[in-house]
Amino acid sequence: MQSSSLNPGGAVQANPGRKFPCRIFGLLLLAGLLPLLLAGCGVAGVAARPQGGALAVSPGAAAIDTNCTGCNSVDAHGNAVLRFAALGGSEGAAGVTWSVSGGDPAAGPGTIDAAGRYTPPTYLTKDAALVQVTAAAPGNPALTARATIALTPGFLQPLTPENVALGPMGTVTLTGRLAQAGGRAEIRFALAGTGDAGSGVGTLSAPVCQHGEQAFTTCSVTYTAPATIAATGATYVVASVGGSKTEAEILLNTAGVNSNPSGHQGSLATLMPLGSSGGNNHDYDARGNTIADCCSGTLGALVQDNAGRQYLLSNNHVLARSDHATVGDAIVQPGLIDNNCTPSGEGPGTVPVAALTSWLPLTASTTNADAAIAQVASRTLDANGSILELGARQADGSLAAAPPGISSSGGKGEMPALQMTVAKSGRTTGLTCGAVTAVDLDVSVDYYRDCAETKPYTTKVFTNQVAVSGDRFSDAGDSGALVVDTANAEPVGLFFAGGTATSGVVHSIANPASEVLSELGAQTGNGGSFTFVGGPDHGVSCLNYGDSTVSAAQGLSLSSAEIARGQEALAEGRALVDPSAGVLGVAMGKSSDHAGEAALLVYVNGHAGVPQTVAGVRTVVIGVSADQVAAGTAPVVNALPTAALPATELRHAMDVKDRVARLLMRGNPAYFGIGVGQSLDDPRRAALVIYVDRHQAPASLPPVMGGVRVRYTAMDRLHVTRSYASTIRGAQHCVPHGVARGAGLF
Repeated sequence: MQSSSLNPGGAVQANPGRKFPCRIFGLLLLAGLLPLLLAGCGVAGVAARPQGGALAVSPGAAAIDTNCTGCNSVDAHGNAVLRFAALGGSEGAAGVTWSVSGGDPAAGPGTIDAAGRYTPPTYLTKDAALVQVTAAAPGNPALTARATIALTPGFLQPLTPENVALGPMGTVTLTGRLAQAGGRAEIRFALAGTGDAGSGVGTLSAPVCQHGEQAFTTCSVTYTAPATIAATGATYVVASVGGSKTEAEILLNTAGVNSNPSGHQGSLATLMPLGSSGGNNHDYDARGNTIADCCSGTLGALVQDNAGRQYLLSNNHVLARSDHATVGDAIVQPGLIDNNCTPSGEGPGTVPVAALTSWLPLTASTTNADAAIAQVASRTLDANGSILELGARQADGSLAAAPPGISSSGGKGEMPALQMTVAKSGRTTGLTCGAVTAVDLDVSVDYYRDCAETKPYTTKVFTNQVAVSGDRFSDAGDSGALVVDTANAEPVGLFFAGGTATSGVVHSIANPASEVLSELGAQTGNGGSFTFVGGPDHGVSCLNYGDSTVSAAQGLSLSSAEIARGQEALAEGRALVDPSAGVLGVAMGKSSDHAGEAALLVYVNGHAGVPQTVAGVRTVVIGVSADQVAAGTAPVVNALPTAALPATELRHAMDVKDRVARLLMRGNPAYFGIGVGQSLDDPRRAALVIYVDRHQAPASLPPVMGGVRVRYTAMDRLHVTRSYASTIRGAQHCVPHGVARGAGLF
């Protein structure tokens, strides 16, 4: 995913971005992440239906922030909005003309569309503002009704950094940004454990906030890890303003590793390692003659052609601006997002490191990867292909840069496999690891012409992709990062999109590494080929922030209807119990393959055969001993899969997926991805892994297709860029001279 930053005058706020809620989330990132952070959907002061011919607006009053925290609806893109309705007495809902007034003196009142959907301004210049919503009856301007919105600044962005690994007594300074220029509001910070406020370990300093008329308010706090860490685990620093909050995850580890993603975002000394912030020097949006915002991704890896020429590898949407760049464009480090949206040549801070050479067109039916290359400039990047933090732990706890491994694959990369532990080193989340949870994945990804994602460009369906899951694995700005096998550092994929599921788990999509090289070779048209630049195979530290898929599913309360379904299945399922056949008992529980569904827990000893459903309810197959069942200590859930599936099981699931994928995705736009993974309800079995638009999910989702279990992930649609802030009017960067040349200026 690509991360996006906007320029509020002379002090632009660098923005790590979340892509993903995140959204697949290239992940330049990932994506659709912010809507998942919005808490609550209630509004106050709903107006009663008026009597006679009077006109009224419902709700009559509301209190929200610039994040739209407290909003009650979403627009066509899944973004939070405050929906108003006009009530017209005996005539029912009245057709009216909507308008807004008041609001902030600089940012304005926000906007409202013809359907009554209100979107607040993206920032304020004071601590609060009042907006008046007016509904006017057509043909009778005197017949009006009004509602009032109390608007406060929202905490728009995740903390910087949003994740960090620390050993005993390690420290990190965390910074939050409030969508406010002027005013005195401040961000509050607190420690928390997993879902348990106040139980976090370590200490926080007193926060320090900086206010300014031409810059967003920033508040920082320093976290210090405890002197002793008994076991590796997470604690959280929670930042909040009003009803809006977000958190940074601190991975406290007994290995004593200190890893801060901020080191991937600033300027690096030559010869630079990869895995850092970078992008096209023209990757910004312009309004008139001013730069409004900018975006960047990750400089992923080095490749070389048959003649030994070296090229920087990243995504098309990072280097070639989703097909809208020009051959020869300068690729800079760091990216514009980390340099106050100031392009090279218009001010200091960035260094041109390569010249854009070629890319795989997104609109071409023959391409199946989001990739581009840029020929490396002399004495800029490390010619050995070193990537930040891919090496061994050093004396101070930091991780050294190191090249990827190429000795066992000859620089062609290796094939991904389910449950393979992989790592990536990216601009926003740094070094993280997770597990391959889907292969043979068909996925639909949305692309835009601009950083702010207001101008759709194309939607592309990729086939045979790789999915990696894990908390904090990636986010907006990590697009272009190389995904490697942690066992040997061999390239596995090129990360390009991702998003965050309703469970909070990040799902990251990568092009298979070997296919990226193959397609780039074919693109040259002269029979050339590419290989990764690297060194001997070596292990990679695994900074694993966890995977909340199962715990989130089990934490959901079941509806009354689901409880009734589960009880019906339990009554029928008791007939399955047969200790001589290995079925020791049954109980009612919850599915992890589809969060929110009831399930029949079936306890087995050995390889007992169990039906996939009973009375239409999923079964959860859990291996236990007879003593556990007798003592009432049997678990109610399976752990995440670790064992490999039999080849015949995997092949059968792939065959079914090939039969249903296109039909499913073409038949219903709510389905935007389908691949093959492993069932969480029965880890002995494969599962179709299906991504479902959380705003359009069908009322009924079948638990089995073609005889294969189905595992659903509800999330925002996948796409690769996201804007997280807004300009402060009146003091913006000018468009650089000599680049107002059509493509790229919107």
